[in-house]
Amino acid sequence: MKTLTIPKDGLEGLKENWASDALSGFLVFLLALPLSLGIAKASGFPAAMGVLTAMIGGIIVSPFMGGRLTIKGPAAGLITVSAGAVADLGGLNIEGVEPFHLACGAVVVMAIIQFGFGLLKFGSLSDFFPHSAVHGMLAAIGVLIFAKQFPILLGVDASLTKGLTPIELYTHIPQFIANASPTIAIIGILSLVIIFGLPMLGGIFKKVPAPMVVLIVMIPTGIFLHLNEGHPGGLVTIGDFWKDVTFNASFAAIGKGVFWKYVIMFLFVNSLESLLTVKAIDGLDPYKRTSNFNKDLSAVAVGNAAAGLLGGLPMISEVARSSANVGYGARTRWANFFHGLFLLLSMLLLIPVIEMIPNTALAAMLISVSYRLASPKEFIGTYKIGPEQLVIFLVTIFVTVAEDLLLGVAAGIIVKFIFHLINGATISSLLKADYVVEETDHSYTVIVKGVATFSNFLGYKRLWAELKPGRNIIFNFEQTKLVDHSFMDQLHHFEEDWHRTGGNVTLTGLDNFSPLSKHPLAARRVTAMPPNKFEIKLSDRQISLRKFADANDYDFNPQHVRTNAKYKDFPIQQGNKIRFEENILTRYTDYGKIEIADMTLLEGSSQTGFEVRITVAHISETNIPIPDFALQPESLGTKFNELVGGKDIDFAEFPEFSRKYYLRGDEESVRSFFMEPIIRFLENREEMHIECHRHRLLFYKKMDLLEPHEILFLEKYAAEFLKGIQEQLKV
Repeated sequence: MKTLTIPKDGLEGLKENWASDALSGFLVFLLALPLSLGIAKASGFPAAMGVLTAMIGGIIVSPFMGGRLTIKGPAAGLITVSAGAVADLGGLNIEGVEPFHLACGAVVVMAIIQFGFGLLKFGSLSDFFPHSAVHGMLAAIGVLIFAKQFPILLGVDASLTKGLTPIELYTHIPQFIANASPTIAIIGILSLVIIFGLPMLGGIFKKVPAPMVVLIVMIPTGIFLHLNEGHPGGLVTIGDFWKDVTFNASFAAIGKGVFWKYVIMFLFVNSLESLLTVKAIDGLDPYKRTSNFNKDLSAVAVGNAAAGLLGGLPMISEVARSSANVGYGARTRWANFFHGLFLLLSMLLLIPVIEMIPNTALAAMLISVSYRLASPKEFIGTYKIGPEQLVIFLVTIFVTVAEDLLLGVAAGIIVKFIFHLINGATISSLLKADYVVEETDHSYTVIVKGVATFSNFLGYKRLWAELKPGRNIIFNFEQTKLVDHSFMDQLHHFEEDWHRTGGNVTLTGLDNFSPLSKHPLAARRVTAMPPNKFEIKLSDRQISLRKFADANDYDFNPQHVRTNAKYKDFPIQQGNKIRFEENILTRYTDYGKIEIADMTLLEGSSQTGFEVRITVAHISETNIPIPDFALQPESLGTKFNELVGGKDIDFAEFPEFSRKYYLRGDEESVRSFFMEPIIRFLENREEMHIECHRHRLLFYKKMDLLEPHEILFLEKYAAEFLKGIQEQLKV
């Protein structure tokens, strides 16, 4: 399908995709401008320096970065470290040097080390840290951001918050409410209503950049309420931006221990969060491209060095803007370039408008970011993986809020080790990957011994890199005592990637383990008595589907099956991950092989996404020449897709069909295939999602599971559709 052809890179990619990338870059710019201003102010930097960092992240870093769809710029995740650096380094009272200039010096030194890490291929080190500790670190950042931005949201006098610790900021919330400025609080609260309420309207409103809507509404509101009169500090201050962009970094504190403390903290948080974002966005990439993590780390280092020297904040691959970039239809790294270019133009043309933005509106945007980082679903999702994961998560949050990020993550890792020792691991086994590989002409058997955990995963990752693609792999866990959640998650991603090479992955020996929760990727430890391998308990749904299979001559398989290769390049994988299929009904018919299955999709990234279960019908072995296409019912979402690079193929002679369906594919071949009999069939039937790739068809009625009577309808619909195609070809 034309829409799934991997876009070209470099200058050829610019020529091919400039329209879609420029549009996505502009929409991301609308998000980045207010967020960059707010992040800079919260970090103790002049507001415009956040825009400078995002500008550099787009214009300078884009040509060198190892990812295709990530957006580089300042991030809320670094606010705590940046603000701490400004405060602690400023406390040295070095004469004639601004505190944020000292922080910039630490950023430059960090960038030099970070560049070396990229050259030394340290990008894979992000896999060492346990997921629960990393997510706890991000949630703690959310907790800290809220504590510091809530008084700003209400317009509380800065003297009431000076010197308060994060915990004390929370205990003073009643006092902040009592001392709120009504005018400023109204703007802040209305901003929150827009940010959280707009996506709830659904449809096209979910894709509208809420921060830009806040600015469009709150700038005139601030003027109406005379925010610029009697409210010192109520509006953003830019000043003479271009005069301020000079070599601002100061290394006057390089001999102090506190300077190197923040070099290490910047390096750790910056590199880890950036690499995790690149990995998450690779999962959203509709073209399933794999980023070069080490190259991306070096590119971010170049951007950090440039930003630090000129007085800007540190930058990373930022997850929210990168996810939006994918959603807006970006195809190449040029979208990041255009986002930076539009920021440059804003600093040339829009500074008077930017200086009309209320600071409380920026605080509302940062509070919304803090909510995403520390939302209740993060706590619930972590608990579902396992109670021990929640303990690690909470310990990391508590120590980070009470002390700092490095101690918080270290505490999380120590607690993780303690749980592993309790569950039967030895100290030596935690640090060494113990396995045996048996190889034949067409397969590998990897016998995993001891324990498989986050702390020895890098050894397994090196093994996986040495395996020849396309072969079958058996992972045998019969000699293993413990498999933790981080390893299970990494193994899950490896399975997905390996299926794309044409190989298969089989896991054996896990029946001897007791999972610590019902989550499919939960940690598991070996049990004294293996469960009865012959007892398979079916759910109520599986029992009803088995009866359906018996009544309709289907074979029935209730087990989970990884099927990434089966659906490779089908449009359903754009922005989604197919985790597995189960409850598969199979039989051969006159028109080909039909497989009806319950599919579990992950919509969005692995960090912020959610699972959806749908029932699909897959038709293969038809021997019918059908072009690649994707057909879905028209909606506000499909209309918005056209604005961000989508192409709906309409038929002037069939207006009802064109109103009813959104059709994509190679226009010439699609128009020659969709003749009147097929179009009339689709016009006169219930709406259906239909996709075709390499003469194989996929049908699904809705984004939900189907009951047996609905499955019969789906089967009948597919049969009649194929019958119509066969009759059309005869004519």
